[in-house]
Parts: sequence; C-alpha cells; structure tokens
Amino acid sequence: MAVGLHDRQAGYYARRNPLGHTGDFITAPEICQIFGELIGIWCADLWRRVGAPEPVTLAELGPGRGTLMADLLRAARGVPGFQRALRLYLVEASPVFRAEQQRRLAVAEPLFVDDVTQLPPGPLLLVANEFLDALPIRHLVRGRSEWAERMIGLDENDYLAFVLGPENPALSLLVPPALRGEPKGATVEICPAAAALAAALGERFAHSPGGALFIDYGYFPARSGPTLAALSQHRPVNPLENPGEADLSAHVDFSAFAAAARGAGAAVWGPVPQGRFLAALGADARLQALSARAGAEQRALLESGLRRLIDPDEMGTLFKAMAVTSPGLPAPAGFAEAEVSGGT
Repeated sequence: MAVGLHDRQAGYYARRNPLGHTGDFITAPEICQIFGELIGIWCADLWRRVGAPEPVTLAELGPGRGTLMADLLRAARGVPGFQRALRLYLVEASPVFRAEQQRRLAVAEPLFVDDVTQLPPGPLLLVANEFLDALPIRHLVRGRSEWAERMIGLDENDYLAFVLGPENPALSLLVPPALRGEPKGATVEICPAAAALAAALGERFAHSPGGALFIDYGYFPARSGPTLAALSQHRPVNPLENPGEADLSAHVDFSAFAAAARGAGAAVWGPVPQGRFLAALGADARLQALSARAGAEQRALLESGLRRLIDPDEMGTLFKAMAVTSPGLPAPAGFAEAEVSGGT
C-alpha cells in the first residue's frame, strides 16, 4: 500500500493530481469552501484557548491542492494577530501536489517537510483531512487457534493475489483486545503508522501547547471486517490490479487512534459525525452570509455542497472529526463535554 501510493517513480501520488471530477476522487474542501473556512475559525479559536502564542506553527498533513488551507487562511484573516503569528508548514510527499500548493499558497510562504517529526518545536496547530485513510494497513485473520496475516503473493498465473501467512501468537497480540474473540475467518485491520502518528502528537501536546484536528471516514468503536478499497475515476477497482494507478484507502479506526494519543499523554475529543461538527461550528450561518452576496448559481452550488458535507446519507455520518489537544484545555469548538472520548 505504501509503495503503490508513494513510490518516488511509480507511486500513485508521485505522478498525478487525482482530485476533482476529472480525477479519481473528490474531497470536502473541493466540494464547498465553507468546510475550510470553518476549520480556519476552529484553528483561530484553539489558538486563543492556548494563550495566543506567537509564533505558532500551523501545519497540514496531506494538503492536496492547498484548497483547504487557502480557505482556512482567508476565513481566519479577521482574527486579530492570528495570521501574523502563523508559520505555515505543509507535510506533503507528492512533488505534483507540492508545486500546486506552492502556487496557491505562495503569499503565506509555506515551508515543506516530509514528516510530522520534522515540524519545529513549540506551539502547534495541525489539521488533516482524509489523511489517515491513506496510511498503510495490515490485515490480521483469525485462524483455528491464533491470528495470521493476509499478505500479497502470486497466483498460478503470476498475478498479484492475497495469500494467508502462518498463524502466530505474536500476531494475536496486535489485535485489539475487544476483537480477539472474533470467530475463525474474521479480519481485523490495524494501522501502525496511524498509531505512531497519534503517539508522536500525543507526546508533543503533553509537553507543548496546541492541538490537532483529524477529519476522515471511519468507525468508532473498533470492529472487524476488511475495508481496503481502490478507486479509479470515481469507481471501485481491484486493489491488486495495476499498482500505482489507483487510489488506495481504508476506513480509520478512531478508537485505536484515540488510545495511542491518550496513552502518550494528550487529551482526545470525539469522534463526532462530520455533519454535527460542521453544524456546531456555524455552517448554516456561514452559508447564509455567503449566499446574501452570491448570485443564484453560486448560491445553489454553496447549498448543494454544504448539504453533501452535512447530510447523514452523504458525508455527514460516515466522516468523523476527532481532536487531539494538550491536556487541561476546555473542549475545543464542536466537541461538547459529553462527546469526550477519554481525556480532559
């Protein structure tokens, strides 16, 4: 999965810009500008809650075309002192996307890094939309007595195929305790890279002020069942056909991510459904403000785009928001006290 997406020569993201109606998939910032604008207000509000430090690192993981960040910065422009305090960092591996981000965000003077560990020390505000779902996963399958790992080999015609490795007690320890009693043949997905990221941020926020907002599609609590999928031109395809030519993703286990961040010392808030989160941030009020000075066609696009983001039958329920913050802070905007998943 890592090679198929990020190999420097043949990887999916190394050679193309897959976003938009003419690409393979579309993300929330490309659907409606209100999405990024509300996240901008969320970041400015969190900055104030941690004491309005100056300077502060603002980072985005996997910024795509830079659309979310452009909307974020525009919406937060009216918060006194916020933009002056920002030092913008973009965590991006794709040279194609880096070029687009540099063009769109040049006025903010972005700095590029390959990994979150390369961000400078000090106060941090971090956002990540549809980043966790692209991190490599492992499939563990319940055997007769222990768990085995689903791997990739060759079939009789030398085509890539899924194969099952031997049962191993060590693999059983990687399965979340709540799922170890699943019946024979059950599949559990784990994502070591997501857990490592959560732990790194949790340790950082335990000792330095700030917070991170993750929005992605996934589930809470943990559950069994494979979710690995490949998408090409907005249609599902076989993940093992034409590696490097299709987007690969898997649903996010928010409970595992929360446990790793909380175990490292951070506070964790959520997850809450994306629709409820955006509504709590004032999505309807923002729509009304934009519509008041928009033409009929633009108003219709704004309304349909926001509806797609919020409607439970569209992206409003499957997509979820989770925040990781320094301990001791009040609930971040959009996360009521009753929605805390372990950590105050």
